[in-house]
Amino acid sequence: MPKKKKQKNFQAPKGTRDILPEEQLYWDRFYKVAEELAKDYGFQKIETPMFEDVELFSRGTGATTDIVTKQMYLLRTPGGARLALRPEGTPGVVRAYMENGLASQPQPIKLYYLGPMFRYEQPQAGRYRQLYQLGLENIGEPEAVLDAQIIQFCFSLFKDLGLKKANVQINSLGCPQCRSAYRRSLMDYYRYRKNRVCPDCRRRMKENPLRLLDCKEEKCQPIKSQAPATVDYLCEECNKHFKEVLEFLDELEIPYFLNNNLARGLDYYTKTVFEIFWDEEGEKSSALGGGGRYDGLVKDLGGKPTPAVGVGLGIDRIIALMKKEQVRLEPVRNPKIFLVQLGMMGKKKSLKLFEALREAGISTAESLSRDSIKAQLKIADRLKVKFALILGQQEALDGTVIIRDMETGVQEIVPLEKVIDEVKKRFRK
Repeated sequence: MPKKKKQKNFQAPKGTRDILPEEQLYWDRFYKVAEELAKDYGFQKIETPMFEDVELFSRGTGATTDIVTKQMYLLRTPGGARLALRPEGTPGVVRAYMENGLASQPQPIKLYYLGPMFRYEQPQAGRYRQLYQLGLENIGEPEAVLDAQIIQFCFSLFKDLGLKKANVQINSLGCPQCRSAYRRSLMDYYRYRKNRVCPDCRRRMKENPLRLLDCKEEKCQPIKSQAPATVDYLCEECNKHFKEVLEFLDELEIPYFLNNNLARGLDYYTKTVFEIFWDEEGEKSSALGGGGRYDGLVKDLGGKPTPAVGVGLGIDRIIALMKKEQVRLEPVRNPKIFLVQLGMMGKKKSLKLFEALREAGISTAESLSRDSIKAQLKIADRLKVKFALILGQQEALDGTVIIRDMETGVQEIVPLEKVIDEVKKRFRK
């Protein structure tokens, strides 16, 4: 007799997880606060596809970045097109800005987005292969005040969420003109230390030396910490811009730390780069998000030279922090009424009555799949509703409803067409 094939138990793919109803309370809170704040700051919502032409990321994010070389999910359509699930949001927003003629509108264009990104990373605490981001992009103006305002938004968001211990690490990468001198100095420094760095760093030395500053390998950290600082090679304009950003942060009383090794993992950054961290005594914290200025990206993707600045915040990590800090959530709206039904006619009338109660703003619970009045009243008691409305076969025929006071057990029959007014009257007492 052939062996019975063992049934496969399906699980969420590695690096992903299900966000269950009890956790959704935190997500709902985050989305509500974030969207209201983004609109207060003058940002408008945009949604872009979850997959794009793979070249958008190789040209935009950077062909030699870890995101493009190691972490992208690649697709090929039956027609032969090469696509990638978006690993980050900025290139897609810039593509939409160019494609839809937003450059011809009054500048700057201020856009925000929320949604999943996809990166083939090694899963660990706070790091997923399907991750969620809030992104803001301010496209069209070069002023330093906009860099500071993007950072100010992040701190306002954390404050509105009840998180008040954030700080920012900040650096300036300069522009292409002043960066070439820095690149030469960085190469000179690493050339005599190339045998002490990881294989990826040896590759970066050949392909893109600035990526050396983005290395996370433990053995490379002491070498990286002593590397030349980008701020020492800034041209006059970039130095002035960075100084102004810091002055704005001082005025806003935003705590910041100058990190000369901060480069971010994306090739398009120019001038300001920053990452937001959570102050945790005795613990090494992961970045909650980061961003910076990308004045060359629109041109790199085929448009006219256009200054821009943006930020991406990791929603997964912020939600985990909200839980850890026991952030107060809005109370769950409990139902005021429980709708009890019996028999086919009672169910039919109950469906209609449920909708009428909802339209009247009366929060109502039900258990339409149950046929036992006793079982339904038990649920009503557990939910601690004040009144139950009972609609059985007889009530459906008579056009009436029984209103039952769940505290006293007193019942009263009222006409179906008057039940909403009667319920409202009782709640006013």
